[in-house]
Amino acid sequence: MPAITIDGAQRRISIDARNPAFYREPLAAYAEIHAQCPAFFWEERQQWYFAGYDQVNALLRDRRFGRQILHVATREEVGLSAPKPHLRDFDALEEHSLLELEPPAHTRLRTLVNRAFVSRQIEQLRPDIEQLSHALIDGFEGDGEVELLKTYAETIPVTIIARMLGIPVEAAPDLLDWSHCMVRMYVFDPSHETELDANQASAEFAAYLREIIAEKHRNPADDLLTHMITSEKDGERLSEAELVSTTALLLNAGHEATVHQIGNAVRTILQSGPSAEDLFATEAATALTIEECLRFGAPLHIFQRYALSDVELEDGITLRKGDKIGLLLGAANVDPKKFTDPNAFRPTRDEGANVSFGAGLHFCIGAPLARLELNLSLPILFRRLPDMRLKNEPEVKDAFHFHGLERLNLVW
Repeated sequence: MPAITIDGAQRRISIDARNPAFYREPLAAYAEIHAQCPAFFWEERQQWYFAGYDQVNALLRDRRFGRQILHVATREEVGLSAPKPHLRDFDALEEHSLLELEPPAHTRLRTLVNRAFVSRQIEQLRPDIEQLSHALIDGFEGDGEVELLKTYAETIPVTIIARMLGIPVEAAPDLLDWSHCMVRMYVFDPSHETELDANQASAEFAAYLREIIAEKHRNPADDLLTHMITSEKDGERLSEAELVSTTALLLNAGHEATVHQIGNAVRTILQSGPSAEDLFATEAATALTIEECLRFGAPLHIFQRYALSDVELEDGITLRKGDKIGLLLGAANVDPKKFTDPNAFRPTRDEGANVSFGAGLHFCIGAPLARLELNLSLPILFRRLPDMRLKNEPEVKDAFHFHGLERLNLVW
C-alpha cells in the first residue's frame, strides 16, 4: 500500500501516518499535496487539513477557530465523548494549559508569564547557554563519538528552562521521563497503555510541582515560578491548579521541540554539504541558517483547532461548530508558492518567516528562548567538533506530529 493516495478532484486524501515512507520523509508527500490539493479531507482522520502557507498562516490567526470548544458548546452539541476516568490526572493538567485555553483565561495567564520570555529577558541567558554548551562538549569531546540527543540536545533546553523556573536541575531526568510520557498523547490514536503512562506521569509531575510551589511560597526566589506565584492581573493571582498546569507546559514545551530541532538541524547540516564554518561565520549568517533549519526540519508538524461556530471558508469548505481542523505547519514551510525550491536546504534563504512556532494568539511563547538556544548551541558544537560526521543513518521517530530522531550517533 502506498503511504499516500490523492483524489485531487474531490480534495480527498488517504494517508497512512504510521507508514515509515510517510513519516520518515514527509516532504515528498507534502510536495504531492501542494501540487494537487493543499486543502484536503484526510480520510483516516475524517477532518479537513490545510497545507498551504497562506491558508495555514491565516487560520492560525483566525478568531473563528480556537484550541478549545467546551467554553462555547456542550459535549453533546459537538459529539465529544465523555472524559476517560483513567485520564483524570492528565486532563487536570491540560485543563489550565496555556496551549489549550482561549480568552479571557488565556489572556490572563499569558500576561502573567510573558514578561519572562521577551527577548531582552531571554538575552540575559546567553552566558548560561554558552557555558553549558561548552561544558557538555568537554564531557564527550575526547571520546571520538557521541549520541547527541541524550548528551547535548536534551540537556541544554531542560537545564535552561528548569533554571529559569527555579526548579532543581537535578530533577531533569524525572522531568524528561514525565514529559516524554505526556507528549506521546498528542500523536494520532494513542494506545490504552500510552494513556495510562501519561496519566501516571501527570499525577507524579503535578505532585512534584505542588511541593516546589509550596516551597516557593515559604522561600520566594528570583525565578519565573516565584514571579508567577506573586504576580497579579486585575487583582487576581494564579490558582495552584493554574500554576501547576502552566509550569508543566513550560517545562514540556521548553525542551521537547528544541531537542528535535537541534537533532534535525545537525542531521540536515551534515547531510546537505555546506561548510559549517560558512553557515556560522557571522551572527547574521547564523540567524539565517537557524531559520532555514526551522523551516526545513520543523519539529512540530500539526496544530489542531476547533471551529467555534459554523464557518464557510473562501474555497467552499463548510465547517460546523465543533469541527476540528488540522494545520500542517511542516507542509506550510515547504509551500512552493511561498518558498523557492522548498525541498532544498538553502541556509542563505531569506524569503519570509516560517510557521514552525505557529502564529496569532497561540504563537509559541518560548520562541525567543528556543531561537537563542539554537543560535548558540549549534555554532558552538560545529566549531568545537569540526570533523563531526554521522556514524550511521539516523532513525526517525515513529510519531508524525513530532518530527525528530530516535538517536543521532556522531563520530569525529
